Amino acid sequence: MSAELNFSDLAQGLSLRPAQPRDMPCVERIYRSARPDLLWIDGEQELIDQVQRQQFQAMQFGAGSQHPNAMHFMVEKLGAPVGAVMVDFGHNEVRILFLAMLPEARGHGFGKVVLQGLQQAAQQVGCPLAVVVWHQNPEARRVYQALGFTLEETGTMADKLVWYPGRRNIMVGAG
Repeated sequence: MSAELNFSDLAQGLSLRPAQPRDMPCVERIYRSARPDLLWIDGEQELIDQVQRQQFQAMQFGAGSQHPNAMHFMVEKLGAPVGAVMVDFGHNEVRILFLAMLPEARGHGFGKVVLQGLQQAAQQVGCPLAVVVWHQNPEARRVYQALGFTLEETGTMADKLVWYPGRRNIMVGAG
């Protein structure tokens, strides 16, 4: 897929590569940092760590059982990991299952560049691009909406946003 969609080389010196088993500690660190709600647990650090590990495993298992063909990528800047993305190219939509950057890599537009690459991929396969965004993550919602995603389904804790090919031209790396 990466050669056809030119995912390997994005703007801002970013690239995507398939995640390897050796990347899992980094992916787990990214996941934990993207879930500040898990820090609100009232308890000892050991309990918090255990719940965070269980939530990460549940996300991995859930994605694997519901989306067995999901692809896991590491987002790298000049060869160093800065984020992770998990995406499933289904029959009717391309679904972003997880996208997050390391805390020190947030706020630089890296997520936006990855999303623009995913929009290009969705456009090439002729499917909408969907994502579920937590209510407690207004910054992510702002980025998705700026890229043309619209509210498709409202939930109690998160909403489904969808971008449809043809509604907007995509320029990877464009401001």
